[in-house]
Amino acid sequence: MTDTALASAPSADPARKGRMIVYVVALLIGLALAFAPFLFQDVRSNQVAARICVFIVLAASYDLLIGYTGIVSFAHTMFFGLGAYGAAIALKSMGPGWDAVLAGGVAGVVLAAILAVLIGVLSLRVKAIFFAMVTLAAASVMMVLASQFSDFTGGEDGIVYSAPALFKPAMKLMTDDAGKVVKLFGVSMNGKIAAYYFVFLTCLVLFLALMRIVRSPLGTVLEAIRENEMRAEAIGYRVVAYRTSVFVIAAVIAALAGTVWAVWLKYTGPDTTFSFAIMIDILLMVVIGGMGTMVGAVIGVVLMSLAQFYLKDLMEAAAQATANIPLLPDLLDPDRWLLWLGLLFILLVYFFPAGIAGTLMKKGGH
Repeated sequence: MTDTALASAPSADPARKGRMIVYVVALLIGLALAFAPFLFQDVRSNQVAARICVFIVLAASYDLLIGYTGIVSFAHTMFFGLGAYGAAIALKSMGPGWDAVLAGGVAGVVLAAILAVLIGVLSLRVKAIFFAMVTLAAASVMMVLASQFSDFTGGEDGIVYSAPALFKPAMKLMTDDAGKVVKLFGVSMNGKIAAYYFVFLTCLVLFLALMRIVRSPLGTVLEAIRENEMRAEAIGYRVVAYRTSVFVIAAVIAALAGTVWAVWLKYTGPDTTFSFAIMIDILLMVVIGGMGTMVGAVIGVVLMSLAQFYLKDLMEAAAQATANIPLLPDLLDPDRWLLWLGLLFILLVYFFPAGIAGTLMKKGGH
């Protein structure tokens, strides 16, 4: 090939570079989560890491609805809560055994699937805004029921229970000749490690299942329905059946995530599962990461979680560092963290209109 031909050869596809960046970032996040107990050894960091694992699955399952199928639902936390309450009630009444986790988790998943079928069949034929309102009403009703039926749900106080014995801090997973707990890289091999890796591995399996769904022929049909529902119907696809099916799949995944969250947290209440604030968080996570990308959920959840848990600490440090500069300490007051979070969100939307992953993966594409 001549020098002229080399000079005129097209440059590498920017969209391909963007996809590479997104997948590398997602892989690095996955590795950080895989080794989180060893990299971040304080209790708060482990709690944040476990929350990120669970919310990645929750946000990814919501992306299956809104990003891949174009279904706007405000009932996703309802399914999440059903899975959590199913496990919580079973662990409270049956005791901290795996039979309770299995029974409660199955009960929550089955109830979530039934409600998803009912909502889907009755409401997915209507326009998007009316379906969104139906799901919002259903989620509100479920939150009221969780608060009112205190004999079963603990009411506003929620339910406190014990996890299986394997996850108790006193459990010794590895011991030396003297019977003491073995430490690996300074971390005790006890029940806390088992609990974290139960969360991480379960969430990894659920996320990979979602990735498999969107890369299957079903995922292609869902994208076709999202782009042009009437055309998909015209070429023979039963749109309502497909939309109902994906609504049920997303509900089941959300319920399973709720079960995992309940086992980790050892507390379940309306504010930790059914809260509308959680629904808004999930929506923001998907939008920030990029709708219709799946890996965008990983990036969105990490950014939102780090901002929610560490932005106040960062602002406090910045306020102390700029104490002698006029106005800056007041602007950086930790109580104003929501203001800065809002500004950060506006900047992200401005510079990444399709979300971080979405913009990078489509950059340069046509």
